[in-house]
Amino acid sequence: MTQRAGFVALIGEPNAGKSTLLNRMVGAKVSIVTHKVQTTRARIRGVAIEGDSQLVFVDTPGLFKPRRRLDRAMVAAAWGGAADADVIVMLIEAHRGITEGVEKILENLGDVSKGRQVVLGINKIDRVQSDVLLALTKNMNDRFPFEKTFMISAEKGYGVDDLRVWLADQLPEGPWLYPEDQIADLPMRMIAAEMTREKLTLRLHQELPYQLTVETEHWEERPDGSARVDQIIYVARDGHKGIILGHKGETIKAISKLAREELTEFLGRKVHLFLQVKVREKWLDEAERYSEMGLDFKDGN
Repeated sequence: MTQRAGFVALIGEPNAGKSTLLNRMVGAKVSIVTHKVQTTRARIRGVAIEGDSQLVFVDTPGLFKPRRRLDRAMVAAAWGGAADADVIVMLIEAHRGITEGVEKILENLGDVSKGRQVVLGINKIDRVQSDVLLALTKNMNDRFPFEKTFMISAEKGYGVDDLRVWLADQLPEGPWLYPEDQIADLPMRMIAAEMTREKLTLRLHQELPYQLTVETEHWEERPDGSARVDQIIYVARDGHKGIILGHKGETIKAISKLAREELTEFLGRKVHLFLQVKVREKWLDEAERYSEMGLDFKDGN
């Protein structure tokens, strides 16, 4: 059998289900999933095996109209991920159909997709009737020459295996890019930071999750096989620090407990997690913060 390996970029609007699909494809949680939009910031690579093919999925930030430096850097990362891929999967939500955001992506897709296949994934198909799906499929394919259309539910798994098998056959022939047991192309420090950020995002409301970032400052392997992980949560204002700490530190304790449990399960060994909250008013304008997130600071200009 011939080995194949390549990159598959998942693009779409925020909340289209890209992170859920990535985790489903990989069979493990490597990208954070929340009900809030724009939670994926970096280009996160998850690695899946299908037959003799190794698929490297790139979960890109959602494509949306950027308002600030971080937004612009995220959108640039998303288009960059698509431009570097062998195959592009554009995800849309069945129940939302062709939104203004979908229209905008279609406008830009032609330039980025030159020389690579683009397939359409209509996600959340369990939310609409079949006649709506058929009409949406026709409408989208009239607007762009998609190689193929897949109707899926990333959350429930419908159609995902068919998509993975098809993608595996499209990848270029060549040796695998990662060891067989590797499921993510991210430093463990970043995966740990993302796990904590997910817990913060799920717990906090309104704009605050977009005004913070998490960095793993220190990682110590202990003789007993456990790990000590120290993380800093950077916020832009003093008031935000109080919200994250909560009454008598209850909020930060709850977040730390959830993040520690998930990290322990992911690593399969005991983790001692310590969180600190620091106010850095200008963190959104610091190049170092962007590097920690896997983004290019210059893309925010």
